[in-house]
Amino acid sequence: LVLAIVLSEFSSGRMDAKSLALLGVLTSVGTVLRPLSAGTAGFELIFFLLILAGRVFGPGFGFALGAITLFTSALITSGVGPWLPFQMLSAGFVGLFGGLLPRAGGRAELVLLAGYGMVSAFAYGWVMDFSFWPFAIADGTQLSFDPSLGPLANLHRFVIFNLATSMGWNLGRALTNAALILLLGTPLLHLL
Repeated sequence: LVLAIVLSEFSSGRMDAKSLALLGVLTSVGTVLRPLSAGTAGFELIFFLLILAGRVFGPGFGFALGAITLFTSALITSGVGPWLPFQMLSAGFVGLFGGLLPRAGGRAELVLLAGYGMVSAFAYGWVMDFSFWPFAIADGTQLSFDPSLGPLANLHRFVIFNLATSMGWNLGRALTNAALILLLGTPLLHLL
């Protein structure tokens, strides 16, 4: 999927040799940044980079950067497992939607990107939790998925599960995204 997106971007002219090389460089930067933060209390350094690069180079570039960065960093951190495709897709969509945000200028752009950084942090965490939640908890508990219940009852259980297990990491990721975008957004947007 990532290769098809890169080839499509390349053949349509939205990506050239320079931006393809930059995709490799930014992937390397993200790969190095991920083990430095290791997700401790939600402090993750790669997502702000995905958002800013998606903003500058477009949604296809942002998706490819997110997916490839999570893949390569998983190889370095021994994070390869059944969760990796979900992480790759989720991070890819963080970069993709960063490129689809409406255009703004000046301070309004930074506020928009920081707000998106917060929203995308929670969305990433929810998608990742939802990918394993039905299989993670033994049947019969109040937080487990129960196919005999309706969608609303299961959604209620999922929300409680998410609040109890990962809301702190999601909040840390959201605050990290917003702070890094507000602090480094202007120079990085100009640099990119």
